[in-house]
Amino acid sequence: MTAVLSTTEYQQRLASYACEGKKRAQQLGNRGPIRFDDHGKLHSDIVRAYWEHGFYVFTSILSEAEVNELRSDVMNVLEHAPDGPGQKIDANGEPAVGIDMKRYPYHFVKPLSDPVGGTASSEGRHMSKMAEASPGDDAPEYVIQIIAGMCQLFDSGLRVYGHPQLLAVAEAINGPDFVPYNDAIFVKQPGLGGSVAWHQDGVTHWNSPDWDEGIHGVNFQAQLNETSPVSCLWVVPGTHKLGRVDIKAMVEANGGSDQLPDAIPLYCEPGDVTIVNRQTLHCSFANTSDDFRISVSWGMHRRAAVLGQHGHLLQPKEVIYDDDFVDKRASVIQVAIDARRQYYPDESSFEYLPFRHVQDEYRWSPNTFESVIRDYNTRDIGI
Repeated sequence: MTAVLSTTEYQQRLASYACEGKKRAQQLGNRGPIRFDDHGKLHSDIVRAYWEHGFYVFTSILSEAEVNELRSDVMNVLEHAPDGPGQKIDANGEPAVGIDMKRYPYHFVKPLSDPVGGTASSEGRHMSKMAEASPGDDAPEYVIQIIAGMCQLFDSGLRVYGHPQLLAVAEAINGPDFVPYNDAIFVKQPGLGGSVAWHQDGVTHWNSPDWDEGIHGVNFQAQLNETSPVSCLWVVPGTHKLGRVDIKAMVEANGGSDQLPDAIPLYCEPGDVTIVNRQTLHCSFANTSDDFRISVSWGMHRRAAVLGQHGHLLQPKEVIYDDDFVDKRASVIQVAIDARRQYYPDESSFEYLPFRHVQDEYRWSPNTFESVIRDYNTRDIGI
């Protein structure tokens, strides 16, 4: 279905699907507090469930105080962001936050639209277009959907990047020498947020002889607002095991509808954090609800899956992810760990194996901000 519906029609169409999806999610039971075994490793029940379904919802991971700090910082950026694509001033005529970054940090979409479905964007990952809704007459021409560079834009973003429990999860999934992907803050304003068409994140290894169900890494999303089934991320469990799926054929087999029958919503409370295998089929629908959804997202790869690969999603094709490139990007993790240690001195810090013997070189300070954090996202890794 590629129709443009009225907001009311869109809401009515999604309501029953959302209700049914939540029932499927509750039956699956792939959510709960993070748990570790007696050796400090992610509990085997969680690891098993993640690999079976391709995702997990960790409840109450971030404290209320940390959520509030992150939310305040994101809203401050939005308040001082440009009005539209390519702009450099905010609504008050002042220089916009982040425009001094080498990589422009804002991605805009037209309200309630699907700008990439059925296009060649991101190497054709989004094979089928989503239904769209018509925004109100007073809607702006463009709205921000993604803010990049959180580790540079505000300290709370750097600190959550160094969260010890979530880094332990990354280690359990990708091994102790895991390395970063990228980070992005998804903003879905109520009645305005556009959709993200069904897709799998990976592009590099689908035909690789080394392919397996985890080769394209994992994404985290920390939720700063309550999200309902009509505003949250949706996934199709188990699709990480299938290789590259034919999304267009799946939609056509579903009568042309983007409401795939086995999908479930990852509805959350503030402070919950989802992990999703990057090969798992996922999407989000246009946000015609009253929910204001801010999702702080970042990803991690296996080092072995990255080394020697060419730039795909985030770099020019001639860029090769060699040891030097990967280490420079991975050093952000070590600085984030120390930034969090300084801010939360009573919290046990994560020990990141690749930087175990050089931790003192990556203490959080004005110097490491300049040498490691500034424009770090120009070295993002995307496979």
